Amino acid sequence: MTFLPFVTESASSLAKKIRTREASSVEIVEAHLAVLLRDNPRLNVVVETRLAAARREAREADARVAREPTSTLPPLLGVPCSIKETFGLTGMHQTGGLRSRTHVRATSDAVAVARLREAGAIVLGTTNVSELCMWMESENRVYGRTNNPYDDTRGVGGSSGGEGAAVGAGFAPFGLGADIGGSIRIPAFMNGVFGHKPTGGLIPNAGQYPVPGPDAMRMLTSGPITRRAEDLWPLVRLLSGPTSLSPEVLPIELGDPSEVSIEGLRVIDVADNGVSRVDPSLVRAQRRLADHLASRGARVERVAIPALRKSVLIWSAMLAAGGSEDFAVLLGGGRRIGVTRELVRLLAGRSDFTGPSLVLAAIEEIPKHFPGNAREMVAEGLALRRELEDRIGDGVMLYPGYSAPAPKHRRPWAKPIDWAYTAIFNVLEMPGTQVPLGLGPEGVPLGCQVIAPRRMDHRTVAIALEAERAFGGWVPPVSLRASPPLEQRV
Repeated sequence: MTFLPFVTESASSLAKKIRTREASSVEIVEAHLAVLLRDNPRLNVVVETRLAAARREAREADARVAREPTSTLPPLLGVPCSIKETFGLTGMHQTGGLRSRTHVRATSDAVAVARLREAGAIVLGTTNVSELCMWMESENRVYGRTNNPYDDTRGVGGSSGGEGAAVGAGFAPFGLGADIGGSIRIPAFMNGVFGHKPTGGLIPNAGQYPVPGPDAMRMLTSGPITRRAEDLWPLVRLLSGPTSLSPEVLPIELGDPSEVSIEGLRVIDVADNGVSRVDPSLVRAQRRLADHLASRGARVERVAIPALRKSVLIWSAMLAAGGSEDFAVLLGGGRRIGVTRELVRLLAGRSDFTGPSLVLAAIEEIPKHFPGNAREMVAEGLALRRELEDRIGDGVMLYPGYSAPAPKHRRPWAKPIDWAYTAIFNVLEMPGTQVPLGLGPEGVPLGCQVIAPRRMDHRTVAIALEAERAFGGWVPPVSLRASPPLEQRV
């Protein structure tokens, strides 16, 4: 099958073509913009573009290639990307999907954004999110709802759903997301691409909105979403490292995925959390990956971990213990909203807030009435982390990233706690890579998470690379086929 030029390649491949003058940044940026401008009205992925700026930066990148030695060029020079709207990007809106912040524009770049731009990346635009980043659909009162590139009737995940969809739809080879409960991994899964949630404290969060309390900052993790696995590790290395603006970031010494041997590797295969049933298509996909690793000499053990049944309670308690501001206060821009009143207004179609946000604001009050239980859950969370890291040892763990392939719009309401599959690893600060494993019977992506002990990010990325070699990785949507010709728009 033939696809449009450039829009299925990795960032690493595109960067090399630009440096060697096999292709120009202008050509590559225009190819991605053409797809974006054609398909974005249907998908509502990119909520604000930088068309003129991106084209100018592409011309500047090509001029730099022409006059400078290749050895002095930054690694991502001229390569397009997208950025989650909640990151500061100078001059661009930073609402977090909150209607009361529609006037807010970033006056500086977030630390992670600045690192990408210093490396030469060209930002095409910012992408949609769930309201204040706390739901499994990327929908809000500012920008509306984002649709899945494989099926317009399905969601893209949240809160970095726009990022997952931008990469999955071919708008950009990679993007920048953030994850406090699965907000990188769920969108990566639902849009058929790769996403890495790093070890807590590896990549700076400074310059995002919103952020959790100071003691929970390592539970929020910024990280890459990519269409090709080979880009994960270069981006993790580029984005990681201390900065005075993010005291939660630790000087972590990174390993090397190329040094991870599949032969003899311990692989813990965990089918579910014992609470939310996993769709058979995802069970089979994860099993295929486990069986493939076994065929390569890995020591695969299928186990159940009963403590994972309490994932939602542990996540809620540990996040609250980190000093996070009440969600009802965040919704009100610093002043607590009347949740009951807003729920009534919602039923009348008059609320400024989405239903998921209001329900979350209501249920977050429940644990406050049982402080003893909350302390117990924090202790159980720490015990679970010890158990998982002991069981995994020098290996990895395979685990579902969600309970079903990308659901139809509104369907997440029927299974409101299934984000527990990803969220538990945020509060445990353990790294996880979401790996695509082809398309299911309905033509939407399959996949699973690969988890490792803290600071062992390179192991999960190594499995992502192996899975892509074995199963092909991202499957471009039908819209990226080269025929009929792509309509160019200004």
